[in-house]
Amino acid sequence: MTTPRLLPDLRGQRYGEVILAYIDDQPRVEVYNSFLLNDCPDVLWQALEPINIAAQFGATLAIMNGPRYWLMDGIGKIDPVEPILQDFGGITMRRIAMIEIDSSFVRAPYRELQVNRGAIWYFNAGTVVHELRTADGRKFVMQAYCVDIDATLNQTTLDQLGGRLQLPEGWTYTTRVLDEELIVDTTHRPATVLQDEFNNTYTLLD
Repeated sequence: MTTPRLLPDLRGQRYGEVILAYIDDQPRVEVYNSFLLNDCPDVLWQALEPINIAAQFGATLAIMNGPRYWLMDGIGKIDPVEPILQDFGGITMRRIAMIEIDSSFVRAPYRELQVNRGAIWYFNAGTVVHELRTADGRKFVMQAYCVDIDATLNQTTLDQLGGRLQLPEGWTYTTRVLDEELIVDTTHRPATVLQDEFNNTYTLLD
């Protein structure tokens, strides 16, 4: 029996994100997400120009993060946030996170970031998860895969992804079927997240 969820049946649902980075007196990153508003229509997404978006919002740079597909099965809690909506080329998105950074911020594979998202995520028993294990034994579970770099990625081909990753020394990539429900609770702590070179996103397990 699975734990009751605020939002069930997330696995496989499509969304897109626009990340705005501001390198100024208060360096920060703002993350905008289309989930629950639309499925990030591909025609509109492909027409987005990061340079123009950065200029429109006065950001140092804009990063297109998607299209993406959720790999968790449900969300149990989401901390209320100020409902700021923005239009990006006809795609409505909601600001879901603010990330404090320093002036040396660069987007790079396997670089960890702290995100205050205040959510509980669930992965059902009997489902497949994909995990990174660091050289010091920490585990990150893939929360979403991305098809911007490799459009052939899907829930089946992720099983073979490990052989294509240029992992840091001592890291491993594994795929397994869960014996029991996996719960990732970041309501009382920042989430630690990272991406691989295909922009797939992982979150640290306790």
